Amino acid sequence: MVVYFDLGETLIHTAGDGSIRYMPGAAEHLRALRARHIPVGLITNVPSSWGNTDAERAAELKKVIAKDWKDSRPFAWSDFGDRILTPRTEAERKPASALWERARDASGDRVLVYQAETTDEIEASRSLGYVSYLVGRPHWPVFMPVQLIAALGRLPN
Repeated sequence: MVVYFDLGETLIHTAGDGSIRYMPGAAEHLRALRARHIPVGLITNVPSSWGNTDAERAAELKKVIAKDWKDSRPFAWSDFGDRILTPRTEAERKPASALWERARDASGDRVLVYQAETTDEIEASRSLGYVSYLVGRPHWPVFMPVQLIAALGRLPN
């Protein structure tokens, strides 16, 4: 199992004053997944000009976030390891399917979860076999409950 997230307005919020911090509940959700040893990843749009590889584009993303980070807790970059997927070209930007396909290919036959705040991304990921969850809906848990994620990870593929 791997739980992938969108970044902006899913895990982090960019405020009107230019500051960046965790979305409510995001740090706690990541901590709960970490406690259960559930791997996480990011599928996020950044300019393809930020580098030639995901690692280069992720390094630039980390710099951009760090410049305006105002949360008292550091962002949990180490949780994501090399599972930060970014567009190689502008045509790969979400909601195009390329990033979810690359994540699926890299994850083998594991159950994949995707959490984001936009319905077009949820629909696109679901169409590719992800268990998808729209974060921030009124009267629902902000994020997919960790107990449910853990149970999904125990299901046969």
